[in-house]
Amino acid sequence: MPFGKYQGTVLADLPVHYLEWFQRQGMPKGKLGMQLSTVYEIKINGLGELLQPIRNSIRQQKK
Repeated sequence: MPFGKYQGTVLADLPVHYLEWFQRQGMPKGKLGMQLSTVYEIKINGLGELLQPIRNSIRQQKK
């Protein structure tokens, strides 16, 4: 996440309540908004395991 309370957090690791807030307030424009919307949909539909490869990839890059 490039800004806010969760700055520096991988989008896949954002808590659902934060994504719900964005959904109510309006997602940011552009690529970030699309990514946040996608993560939100994945999480609220119980498909969080689909995000694991993203988390693994990011962690490998940080090593």
